[in-house]
Amino acid sequence: MNASVILSTYNSIEWLEKVLWGYSAQTYTDFEIVIADDGSREETRQRIEELKALIAIPIVHVWHPDDGFQKTKILNKAILASRSDYLIFTDGDCVPRKDFVATHMQYRKPGYFLSGGYFKLPMDISKAITKEDILQQNCFDLNWLKARGFKSSIKSLKLTAQGVGAKILNALTPTKATWNGANASGWKADLLASHGFNEEMQYGGEDRELGERLMNMGLSSRQIRYSAICVHLDHARGYVSEEAWKKNDAIRAHTKANKLTKTPNGIKSV
Repeated sequence: MNASVILSTYNSIEWLEKVLWGYSAQTYTDFEIVIADDGSREETRQRIEELKALIAIPIVHVWHPDDGFQKTKILNKAILASRSDYLIFTDGDCVPRKDFVATHMQYRKPGYFLSGGYFKLPMDISKAITKEDILQQNCFDLNWLKARGFKSSIKSLKLTAQGVGAKILNALTPTKATWNGANASGWKADLLASHGFNEEMQYGGEDRELGERLMNMGLSSRQIRYSAICVHLDHARGYVSEEAWKKNDAIRAHTKANKLTKTPNGIKSV
């Protein structure tokens, strides 16, 4: 297989199932799914086992016991468990459009990592989306969303941009091409060389810090936010804390000031 899709999850079976149906509908199929499970309950494991029999794409479930927000640790374990040279990172609440994996594979290039975004949906539409809506790609159709009460904005260009128009928007967007956990990809060798995610970090900039180390290594980033599309299902964020943000900001400042390319608290400690 040519790619591994690493997606994180935690006790969110309904959203995770919708995401997995999204990957079952991909136009590019030579990839595996590695689920980085940050300590979900037994019911998540059981449902993943059931879905393995229904979805043709290979699924690997990487789990560790619940010990609070430890996403960086489980992502590092998922990196080690992956079986391909190219890794696509996303979350268990981001349903991919059918060309999502194909787009990452099309734009991948040695010496680069890819930076995408997501299109956020409100809770009522997130819940209303069915398996059939995902397989038929209704949830990526702006008219379908508007018929269900979604209010369009300039951000809707993420769904409507196509071909040359999407490439132009990728080039013109003022948003920096950073490593974004919901939609980013890179070469496994580069991630291993950087020691992966800093396991000292909890929620708040932990993805960006990895990208900053990759750029310190000499890698460039490429913007694909209008080409690699996924819709983000709404959810609460009870894991957000001011203390974690302050700690992470300090780590990022240290990484920047010292031009670090590796973390001492990464994959080598797994």
